Amino acid sequence: MAKLPGNAGVSVLGDKSLEFYRDPVGFCRQRVEKHRSRVFQCRLLNRPTAFICSVQGMRELLSEKSSLFLKDPTDLMTNMYGDTVVTANGEEACLLRLSLTSLFAGSCLESSSDYITSVCERCLKDLSLSGQPACVYSSFKRLGTELVLGLFLNVQADEQPELYQEIVQLCTQHWHGLISAPVNVKVPLWSSGFSTALDARDKLMDIIKDKLENDTQGFVGRLGSLPLPDSNSASQHLLLFISALIPKALASLLTSFTLALSGNEQEKTRRRAMEDPDYLHRVLLEVQRLWPPFIGGRRIADQDATLAGLHVPKGYGAIYISHSVHRDPEVFQQPDSFLPERWSGRNAGQEHFLCSFGSGPRSCIGIKLTNFFLKLECLPILQPACLCQCV
Repeated sequence: MAKLPGNAGVSVLGDKSLEFYRDPVGFCRQRVEKHRSRVFQCRLLNRPTAFICSVQGMRELLSEKSSLFLKDPTDLMTNMYGDTVVTANGEEACLLRLSLTSLFAGSCLESSSDYITSVCERCLKDLSLSGQPACVYSSFKRLGTELVLGLFLNVQADEQPELYQEIVQLCTQHWHGLISAPVNVKVPLWSSGFSTALDARDKLMDIIKDKLENDTQGFVGRLGSLPLPDSNSASQHLLLFISALIPKALASLLTSFTLALSGNEQEKTRRRAMEDPDYLHRVLLEVQRLWPPFIGGRRIADQDATLAGLHVPKGYGAIYISHSVHRDPEVFQQPDSFLPERWSGRNAGQEHFLCSFGSGPRSCIGIKLTNFFLKLECLPILQPACLCQCV
């Protein structure tokens, strides 16, 4: 059993969190080269932490040894969203997952397709007819927000514009708290970002609880009828589902898709993606591989364990870095090249080697819905009239 390369440093002074969050890609690339290992250690959030940048290490962390590595109960996500399928551990997480999975598959997906299609067609038509170049990330984020609030909360922008705008503003304030220092301070005329986020969360919860009490239709009605652990669980999960997290992820992937397929040299790729659903799926896998929307995910070792043959002591953090895992040259040849064909060749059937939305038993329960979103949204984007407006 080999020791983790690198050094965890001393408490506080040896912490590398600021350096990591400034440039996660550069941080990991530099240390992979320095240690000649895609698994190494540093101090992150003042805890000795194993950084996982290999497919093998990621698969062990998230699948084969997932019971040995737990979600951090003090994580900021717990403070901001409460006990949800994302933050729970053990049997509680399994039971929540079993209850919620039905909401994101089968007939529930099919019943959403008309709404998703209508929103995509309208928003993307507005983009193509604007006559001016547009910042596509902002446009796609608005599209994602409209989809999320319409599907999960039954609040549509054209039917309830004032409530819709109020929720958008509160979701934005709530999200900013997630990426700010967790310091809850209020003084006259000023509040910290975290304090503002907690206030926004409370207001969102009031709206959500009112919806759960009075709306029996759509996703809200189905969620309210599920056997969940306590009376707060449905509202906490709705808060998670309508947060800015999902629109930002969708906007990131759609922006990467647009940039990857723009230009005259990609005309053949665009035409093939429009005509062949299987090829479009491979294009989207490659976009996700090269430009994952999230940094990764973090766990805590519940006991001494190994990852990729390296010793991870009990109490250590373990963080997988999606960008680095997806460029593991042991698995992905020409790892920095955009090659959709790899998914029908050497990497056929290896979609589980991607970790943009987690992997294994704790992977994102909404991945089928996300893929459904993306495929419906990407076809209109491939139209020449739409692509020519994107910058």
